[in-house]
Amino acid sequence: MFWTTDVNGSAYGEYVMSTLSNEKIDSLVYYTIGTGVGAGAISEGKFVGSMGHPEMGHVLLKRHPDDLNFKGICPFHGDCLEGLVAGPTFDARLGKPGKDVPLSDHTWDIMAYYVAQAALQATLILRPEKIVFGGGVVSEEFLVKVRTQFKELLNNYVEVPDLDKYITMPLVKNNGSATLGDFALAIREMQV
Repeated sequence: MFWTTDVNGSAYGEYVMSTLSNEKIDSLVYYTIGTGVGAGAISEGKFVGSMGHPEMGHVLLKRHPDDLNFKGICPFHGDCLEGLVAGPTFDARLGKPGKDVPLSDHTWDIMAYYVAQAALQATLILRPEKIVFGGGVVSEEFLVKVRTQFKELLNNYVEVPDLDKYITMPLVKNNGSATLGDFALAIREMQV
């Protein structure tokens, strides 16, 4: 048995799938953006965080100039990453679920700005080889907006891989990253 968080399981699943896909990476960060926001990080095949898992969903962000009046929904921080981009923020902002909000709505641009900041923080602090975004809020079309914002925010400060390969959707389809990761962690634990 191996105990970890759901998003750490997803991170490990993507790490394993990258290896199986001959991608050969040693580090990645995985964010789930759905009813909440969580993240797991792997460096050299090991989880980051010895006093507990990183709470990357609760990092504070610079507010988008068009979003200064939204208080956020996080009961602890209000306008942390989770409070600004989790799925329920659509209902709080617009009175309808995100699935009913067209990608042309400016709310998606605002959320992309916040998600790009999270990717920037992960890049500058952890220097992963890849950042994966999964969960019900994320789509490939949304990640196009995130990559655009990320490129602008990074401003060529450090070198990163091609953004289409660096900021990606999960390799494991249908939110299966956690299942693969959980089984892989259990097998790894048996082999120790």
